[in-house]
Amino acid sequence: MFAPYVLAGVVLCAPALARADEGAVLTVKVEHIAKAGGNLRLAIYNAKSFPDDNADPIIDKVVSAIPSVQTVELPAIPPGVYAVKMFQDVNRNEKFDFSWLGIPSERYGFSNNARPNWFRMSAPTFEEAKIELKPGANRIEIWLH
Repeated sequence: MFAPYVLAGVVLCAPALARADEGAVLTVKVEHIAKAGGNLRLAIYNAKSFPDDNADPIIDKVVSAIPSVQTVELPAIPPGVYAVKMFQDVNRNEKFDFSWLGIPSERYGFSNNARPNWFRMSAPTFEEAKIELKPGANRIEIWLH
């Protein structure tokens, strides 16, 4: 006798339960992309792995660079606190290139448009670049330098 009511309750609540376990989707609007083309390489890191270049990102994506503004979507990210770093790999060698003086020769950017610490010649801190991804749609903008 109660079975139809229990079944109806489960069916009605299922969409809400599914949304509670929903991953985050991050849409990144990338601005100031060079006309030289190449690829955009985006990577999301947690506090333990940012900004270590040898650490594996939580998720990464490579797309063809389209000057001068482009939107890139990164789906299925567990909600949490992360930092994004990216660069325009103009020569598609899968590396962030520097001049012989140690100055970046490809455009780069971080979440929150955090700036590198040029005094220490290092990436920004996680605290400067961190963003919180909530379940569902999230949006940020990154200006390439």
